[in-house]
Amino acid sequence: MKYLELRKNLVDYGKKMITDSLTTGTGGNLSLFIREDEVMLITPSGIPYHETTPSDIVLMTLDGTIIDSHRTPSSEYDMHRIFYQKSPKINAVVHTHSEYATVFACLQEEIMPLHYIIGSIGKKVRCCPYETFGTPELAEVAYETIGTDKGLLLGNHGTIAVGENLKDAFSVAKDIEFMAKLYYRARSIGEPVLLTDSQLEDVIDKFDTYGQLRTYGQK
Repeated sequence: MKYLELRKNLVDYGKKMITDSLTTGTGGNLSLFIREDEVMLITPSGIPYHETTPSDIVLMTLDGTIIDSHRTPSSEYDMHRIFYQKSPKINAVVHTHSEYATVFACLQEEIMPLHYIIGSIGKKVRCCPYETFGTPELAEVAYETIGTDKGLLLGNHGTIAVGENLKDAFSVAKDIEFMAKLYYRARSIGEPVLLTDSQLEDVIDKFDTYGQLRTYGQK
């Protein structure tokens, strides 16, 4: 089986999405781009993560052609491949339905910079407008809204996180949920004090230098 270790990696991180409370049931999806071969590995549609095996992972080209699989790819493959087509440094995408982040997604409200960990994502967590799941329109609006950030709220839907590898993208997905919990809880007590633009720039510079900070919350 081609790309066996990468397939196993996707299976393992799919299970972590469940155990780390980033989604429930079969919600969300994950993918990897093998840039030298211009092919994508993506989780299948509708199979529980703890039942997914390496052979269930779908190997496909960016034009949508399935190369090797007896499964149907995630319905969100458009939202994955657009980043691989247009962003030369992105090789992994993680899409979640994590609870607190999805609350803000359903409000179509951005998560503001009340804690420095937001620097692993951007200066805030933006939210794109709602589009029907699994459509090119959702892929386009997600890509256009995220800009140079590493994560995004999908309006009335969930989250998306991107990275140079799966570990980085998964870490960003966890950081989005962490920030959402903090913002929700802080606002239930009062009005959080937000970091300034200058403070955020300092934090982002440090994230670029100190790679271990990128894995905040990672087990």
